[in-house]
Amino acid sequence: MITHQYSLHINCGGKATTIGGINFEADQDPGGAAHFVPSGPSWGFSSTGHFWDVNTTSKDYIATNISILGMNNSELYTDARLSPLSLTYYGRCFGSGNYTVKLYFSEIIIRGNRSFSSLGRRIFDVYIQEKLVLKDFDIEKDAQGVDKPVIWEFKAVEVKKKTLEIRFHWSGKGTTASPNRGVYGPLISALSIESEFKPPHDSKTWVFIVVGASVLCLILLILSILWWRGCLDKKTSREEALRGLDLQTGFFTFKQIKAATNNFDPVNKIGEGGFGYVYKGILLDGTIIAVKQLSAKSKQGNREFVNEIGMISGLQHPNVVRLYGCCIEANQLLLVYEYMENNSLAHALFGPEGGLDWPTRQKICIGIAKGLAFLHEESALKVVHRDIKSTNVLLDQDLNAKISDFGLAKLDEEENTHISTRVAGTIGYMAPEYALWGYLTYKADVYSFGVVALEIVVGKNNMKFRADENFVGLVDWALVLQQKGNLMELVDPRLGSDFSEKEAIRMVKVALLCTNPAPALRPTMSAVVSMLEGRSVVPELIMDPSIYGDETRLTALRDRFEKFAAEDSSSSGTQSFLRGSDATSIGCSATATSSDLYKVSPTS
Repeated sequence: MITHQYSLHINCGGKATTIGGINFEADQDPGGAAHFVPSGPSWGFSSTGHFWDVNTTSKDYIATNISILGMNNSELYTDARLSPLSLTYYGRCFGSGNYTVKLYFSEIIIRGNRSFSSLGRRIFDVYIQEKLVLKDFDIEKDAQGVDKPVIWEFKAVEVKKKTLEIRFHWSGKGTTASPNRGVYGPLISALSIESEFKPPHDSKTWVFIVVGASVLCLILLILSILWWRGCLDKKTSREEALRGLDLQTGFFTFKQIKAATNNFDPVNKIGEGGFGYVYKGILLDGTIIAVKQLSAKSKQGNREFVNEIGMISGLQHPNVVRLYGCCIEANQLLLVYEYMENNSLAHALFGPEGGLDWPTRQKICIGIAKGLAFLHEESALKVVHRDIKSTNVLLDQDLNAKISDFGLAKLDEEENTHISTRVAGTIGYMAPEYALWGYLTYKADVYSFGVVALEIVVGKNNMKFRADENFVGLVDWALVLQQKGNLMELVDPRLGSDFSEKEAIRMVKVALLCTNPAPALRPTMSAVVSMLEGRSVVPELIMDPSIYGDETRLTALRDRFEKFAAEDSSSSGTQSFLRGSDATSIGCSATATSSDLYKVSPTS
């Protein structure tokens, strides 16, 4: 067990080696985007960002010199660690005092052979203990060529709280397409940290330190467990809880986000909800972002915020909204997403503009299905979203559908048949077995998708639709029309005759399969994609519509919701129960839905 250390030497991206009697530790973990690697108890590193327009693999985050190096100590410069956005090394358990930090650089990717690739420029900033020590640093310029070492030494680096942090951050300058597309971020060959004072050797002091550290770790472990169980929600602030999780996901600094949003200019506000506001922003490289800001006044949102970071950071799919990063600096809790130019599906479908044409509706429906198939069946992390609805589907500039808002999502462990969990979601989209008994499987998302598919065909909000007092939502109405053999009556009259009758009927039948009250009879989302694309036949299934209008079932559902409302108001006071014309949310009031994110149409 390490108590205090007073030196650290790392061969970044390379194997262990000894230079001048100093042992440099190996650093060969492949790393990757949104990746934190605890390399033993003494140090670790985090890497953030994706190489744009490049099909990256883990090996892309370690650069290797392809030429024979004739420089001294070439073992330190054969390999180097690379990042497209931000790379941070954390030295732990350092004794308090001043240290000398040496950073070893060599440009081993951009070549000096007068080819097109030699025109590339790598420019980044270097921070030590959050202090900017090198601004717009260009390795090739400083070393006066490629494959040449350059060493920067910084003295009197103060350590007060046992941690020494060295961060390399792309400054948004240089090139992004040369020598290879995307290989432009910070590059570091090795680092060395040495104390400027004589380390203590008092054995009794070491014993006290070891015992004290052990007790402290035990206390922190107990507090972490209690926090996860919800026992400390009332006493622990949002920021303290997040710091306790040791989240190493600081993709953005607060200053960067302030600059991108023009200091959170009200003109850039594109949405708001119980969590706070959402702003449009533009990064230095021209990337447009949506910044989701949790209100400093709100006591809600800790778990949803952390959950959303953990879930969506590991999910990359064309039909899942992309999380660029987050900021938990000071009392700021911010999520940074890709910007969706066309708002939410609900806004486009139910808005006053007149809805969407049929080919677009068909494309959106298939896109949602593909996104859910990825979450349920294809992703390394099998995820149950729990809150699929039209306001949580966003549309990009080409009207491609992207699933968003993972604040309520649950990991689906394959060895478990279902997850027993507190009910959280939106009335009108929740599967009956989940709403009534808390029985959660991926089939709950399938049910919610079926409701959204019907909304796409009908062009009406399920929670606001009432044909007459005999119908309970779109599903009930569709079942009645199915029995009458008149499914075409469902189609949005705004489409006129400009739609495919075959595709519309197919979509309605798939939606009814998905909303089967028996979860075992609902299809998988991969089967749904196949049916919607016409690659497989949609089986005929006739159900009794009275099962949806049965008063006993509706009373039980209503009583269950009232029970949760009473529990929330009398216990934590951190969750809200809303009743109104819009969909009622259960247990998720702290998390912004995508309708919250995009209630205000973009003005720029």
